[in-house]
Amino acid sequence: MFYLSLFIAHLMAMVIPIVIGIKSINKFKSIKNNELIPYSFTFLGLASFFEMLDHTQTSWIYVDHSSIYNWLFYSFLSLGLTGLSISVIKNKLTFKICASLAFCSIFSYLFFDKSISIIFQSLISIFLIRNWQKTFKDWLFILYPIFGIFLTTLFGSFLKISGDQIWHILIGPSGTLSVLTFYLVLRRSEKIY
Repeated sequence: MFYLSLFIAHLMAMVIPIVIGIKSINKFKSIKNNELIPYSFTFLGLASFFEMLDHTQTSWIYVDHSSIYNWLFYSFLSLGLTGLSISVIKNKLTFKICASLAFCSIFSYLFFDKSISIIFQSLISIFLIRNWQKTFKDWLFILYPIFGIFLTTLFGSFLKISGDQIWHILIGPSGTLSVLTFYLVLRRSEKIY
C-alpha cells in the first residue's frame, strides 16, 4: 500500500502540471510572455517524470544522490519555475537575470554539486515570487511559498533526517498544490484583465 501511495503521489505531481500546461495553450493573453506558460507547466510535470525514473533506480526509496535522472529533475524544475517567472516580466534585464539563474542552476549541478544548483533554484524562486506578486497582487499566491517551498523543504528535511519514507509521500502533493496555485492565480487574473 505504501509503494502504491508513493507512486500515485508522484504520478499526480507529473500528470497535473502537464494537463494544466495543455489547458494553458493559447490562454492568458494578457500576460506579457503567455506562450511560455504551457511549456513551464509541462516542464514541471517532466521534472516529476524524471524523478520517478530516478526512483526506479533506488526501489522507490528516497536516496540523496546525484544521477542523470536527478539532474534532469532539477533541470526541468528550474526551467519550469523560470518560465513561469519570466512569463510576466517586461523588464529585459530582469528577464536575462532569471534566464541566467536557470542556466547556472542546470550547469552547476553537472560541474559542481546538487547543493549549488539548489542555491540557484532558491534565487529563481525569489524572483518568481517577486515577479508574480508584483504582477498579480493576488493574496492566493501566498500558497506557493507555503506549499512549494516551506512544506516541501520541511517534508524533505524530515525525510532526510529520519529516513521515514512517509515524508516522501507528502512532498509530491505539496508540490502539486503549489502548481495548482499558479494556475488558479492565472485564472483569477483573466477576470481582472
